[in-house]
Amino acid sequence: MIFAIDPVGALSHVSPEWTKLTGQPIAAALNEGWLSCLHDHDRPIVRRVLVQAVETASEFCIQFRLRSTDGGARWIGAGGVPSFGPPGRTFLGYLGSMTELSLDGAETPAAFGNIGRFVPPPPHPMTTASDHLETIADHLLIANALIENDGAKAALPGLREALYEVGRALAKKVEAERRPN
Repeated sequence: MIFAIDPVGALSHVSPEWTKLTGQPIAAALNEGWLSCLHDHDRPIVRRVLVQAVETASEFCIQFRLRSTDGGARWIGAGGVPSFGPPGRTFLGYLGSMTELSLDGAETPAAFGNIGRFVPPPPHPMTTASDHLETIADHLLIANALIENDGAKAALPGLREALYEVGRALAKKVEAERRPN
């Protein structure tokens, strides 16, 4: 599931899978509305990491519980990659991905977050993007994580440019969807 966060840390886009998973309409999730779907104990951790990430324009990763439509809690792995644009590499916000985590019974998960490399967790059917543009964004975010691990850093600037362009395309799509017909 793809999301976008603006340069001040407000959610500006989330995939339709959000509503399927949480029951919360996308319009209600925007800005900080999505935080109301987080488990009460996990919310401060997620906020702290997002504030730190925005202040430093750094990649981030978080793990937290999300209340789902069935009333239960689902463990989510999420993170984002900063996007920079002209002029002068202005920080534009984040393009990120979140997926439901498949935990085995032996694990005792805990909410956490950190600033640094975002390595997306394996996809889960409940949070797989249903839109082609969002699928592209998801694959680019995965490629971003793999490039640094496999020593192909020379490809990173081109990949980050592709992430920027996909983010712009998503922003245009969201704008068009919000315009009254």
